[in-house]
Amino acid sequence: MSDAVLHYAFIDESGTVGFPAGTHFLVIGVLVSENPREVQRPIRRALKKYGPNLASGEIKAADFEEAALVRLLKEIAEENIEIVATVVDQQAILHPPKDREDIYRQSVARTVRRLVERYPHVQIVLDKRYTRSNLRDLLEESIRAELEGLLRQRVLIRQENSSDRKELQAVDVIAWAFFQKYERNDDRFYNLISFRIVDEQVIAEKDWT
Repeated sequence: MSDAVLHYAFIDESGTVGFPAGTHFLVIGVLVSENPREVQRPIRRALKKYGPNLASGEIKAADFEEAALVRLLKEIAEENIEIVATVVDQQAILHPPKDREDIYRQSVARTVRRLVERYPHVQIVLDKRYTRSNLRDLLEESIRAELEGLLRQRVLIRQENSSDRKELQAVDVIAWAFFQKYERNDDRFYNLISFRIVDEQVIAEKDWT
């Protein structure tokens, strides 16, 4: 993929924030493409096949059987995509922030910075984690602050519902595959997409204050 062209990036997380209340690992997954239709195609096919049986009406990895997930991950990896991921080892945190959501915000912001360093002209769609607008604004402010100092960047950031964006449903499955590797010590799903990974970083920091 060329840095000179517009890229589209879709971001979702897997795991819960904070430790010991949350999961051991928090995964921030990113699926990047020059053409969103390539990301949509596998999800459209999966919805056509499994849609009538989905209570939520959308693809969620947690609701799928293993065989269906394997097929879907293979189909996603067949498209012209690239994958970026940040994996936070939350057990390593000795000094957590007062607001544990800062772990999520900082993790997303760092991930986006690495993303923009690779793709300076990018439209980013994040899964809408927050219903409150002030929390969505705080997330975008954290991202923008992390991007300060980067040159020649053109970055559009939106937060949307996964039910409205098939691309977010695709990255949900990608983030889930990473989570199975790190949290469950099961790399079968990760191995199906590993050849598409261009940037994978594990963060094990003690101080998040």
